[in-house]
Amino acid sequence: MPQSTSTLTLFRNQTFRMLWIAALASNFGGLVQAVGAAWMMTSLTQSQSMVALVQSSVTLPIMIFSLLAGVFADNFDRRKVMLIAQSFMLVVSIALAIMAYEGLLSPWLLLGFTFLIGCGTALHNPSWQASMGDIVSREELSAAVSLNSMGFNLMRSIGPAAGGAIVAIAGAAAAFTVNAFSYVGIITALWFWRPGTPQRRLPRERMGSAFSAGLRYVAMSPNLMKVIFRGFLFGLSAIAILALLPLIVRELLNGGAFVYGVLLGCFGMGAVCGALLNARLRALFQNERITQAAFIAFAVSSITLALSRNYAFSGAALLLAGGSWVIALSLFNVTVQLSTPRWVVGRALALYQTGVFGGMAGGSWAWGAIAENFGADRAMFVAAALLVLGALAGLSVPLPDSTDLDLNPLNIFTEPALRLDLKQRSGPIMIMVDYEIAQEDVTEFLAVMNARRRIRIRDGAQQWALLRDLENPDVWTETYHVPTWVEYVRHHERRTQADAESYERVLKLHRGSERPKVHRMIERQAITLRDDTPLKDGPDKNTE
Repeated sequence: MPQSTSTLTLFRNQTFRMLWIAALASNFGGLVQAVGAAWMMTSLTQSQSMVALVQSSVTLPIMIFSLLAGVFADNFDRRKVMLIAQSFMLVVSIALAIMAYEGLLSPWLLLGFTFLIGCGTALHNPSWQASMGDIVSREELSAAVSLNSMGFNLMRSIGPAAGGAIVAIAGAAAAFTVNAFSYVGIITALWFWRPGTPQRRLPRERMGSAFSAGLRYVAMSPNLMKVIFRGFLFGLSAIAILALLPLIVRELLNGGAFVYGVLLGCFGMGAVCGALLNARLRALFQNERITQAAFIAFAVSSITLALSRNYAFSGAALLLAGGSWVIALSLFNVTVQLSTPRWVVGRALALYQTGVFGGMAGGSWAWGAIAENFGADRAMFVAAALLVLGALAGLSVPLPDSTDLDLNPLNIFTEPALRLDLKQRSGPIMIMVDYEIAQEDVTEFLAVMNARRRIRIRDGAQQWALLRDLENPDVWTETYHVPTWVEYVRHHERRTQADAESYERVLKLHRGSERPKVHRMIERQAITLRDDTPLKDGPDKNTE
């Protein structure tokens, strides 16, 4: 089925359609608010770095709190998390509008309000993006991400222009009021959405364990690390255009709020075109080629904005920048989602956002400081140079092309019946698996076990080691620890269909008459006068 047909078919999904339309209104309000905040800052202070910090104050919370929000997305009802986030932003936006109408805002107070709105966005985003996999099928996920990007950028094409007009006619306080009303639609849509909640067989992960599990999974997933690194470089360098555009309009183009809004609209129109071209580009070119082209196109846009003193040329540059922006970021997002199983997708998306928005936050500050000392045009030249370096980074850290891994749960593990009466919190647990490997297969076995080590640690194993029997060199023993029995069970439930290949390769190399022998043991750090764990009846099993 062609991508375009599949994308249009998504609108037959009532839940997706309802939430998409509600998000459209919310995005419109957010963009109007962004124009109001950026332009109000230019009236409150002459400091160029303070103007650039408006963008940082929105992106910095996403960098700081995304992982916490990802833990919430993976361990709590995502709908409720989003309702809390949207309600919080509604309250903050009402307070911001009131303070603006009363003339009580100072530069730092304005940054404080935008920071709080950024906190709400940070809490909302991982649950929102992870929920796409709950609403549509895996095959439709790429189309859903593209449609969400298209919806946001449709609003980017008209929201900033509308925001500029609102600010020019009624002032920034009116823009903040429009944003407050925009939350009503998405709160209503989320309130009436009733997603199916999967039944949990295991207890919810503790916060500390959930944090470490997310960090460990991403750290042990090379594809995810590449996406996050390239996303950071893109965010760091590309944000220069959005952060410095108010200064470019005021100082290089001698324009006002309406011109600023129209040029942001050009960026949004370019982004819509990029979303429409995204599927075709992915069908024709490798992911890395698309990413490199996006970096280079953004560099060209930056140079053009630095040199241009004409509205038309600047608008054309922003069309190109908007298309490159949505193509790169949607490609990063889809790659993360298709490379991550559902149990950890919220945390993976959160860490990806931490990288991208961390780059944006740091970049906004850096480009503001450079502009204040050397001028906005020279800051754009430096940003263009960094974008070229980001494209060249693909030579050593290329984006992966394959995102067709089957990450559905493997579901072959059966919790063994134990004679010891263990509780879920009992531990630490030590696992030993014995393999019999012929000498001529040792090289291949070590290569397979290297991949298996990464999978084990990624899914929660600790102190992994591979031992060889000195008296019987054909016997190899894989050992690892988990903190508790429930973490051992959780470790196996995280195994995916894609992971099965490594274990099948090990089984083919195993020369024993039976399957590899599994020993499950609980550690005791001191010798007691009696065994404090009673026996219970029931057979033991040796399946791993």
